[in-house]
Amino acid sequence: MNSPIKNISLQARWKALAPREQNLILAAGTVVALALLWWLALAPALNTLRTAPARHAALDAQLQRMQNLQAEALQLQAAPRSAPGDSVASLRGSLTQRLGATAQLSLVGDRATVTLKGAPADALAQWLAQARSNALAVPVEARLTRSPAAAAPAPATHLGSTPAAAAPRWDGSLVLALPAR
Repeated sequence: MNSPIKNISLQARWKALAPREQNLILAAGTVVALALLWWLALAPALNTLRTAPARHAALDAQLQRMQNLQAEALQLQAAPRSAPGDSVASLRGSLTQRLGATAQLSLVGDRATVTLKGAPADALAQWLAQARSNALAVPVEARLTRSPAAAAPAPATHLGSTPAAAAPRWDGSLVLALPAR
């Protein structure tokens, strides 16, 4: 390509334009250059500055969750190792205390199977946390379905006569791995 010829041709066309047309072309070129500068340099930087506090807060929350999990793991590691009989006794005691007659425990080797019939969800969650921390039992399998048996009716609210929603109950089984002997 003949760049010197094209350059001379463009200069000739530029000189042939009226000063008003030259000013309009320069203004249009300036607008295009400013738009490119905005889209490629300034807008992404401003967007980063705008979203930085929310991202920082989310990362702080994630860091806090990870530190809590680390503290829990360190606490579990530092806990004295209990004998398998102690783990089983702890499981039985907490199961009876938290879930009562809605749960039954059966042991096979290093696995404990808990069968649930109409167990309240909040009591089950509390028992699982207690079983993990006290008996060092880890859930490995859960087959739960919402119990068709309705929970005890909730008391009426002060504002109206309609009762609040009944707490969910669960049927099914949980398999827990007991600590190694």
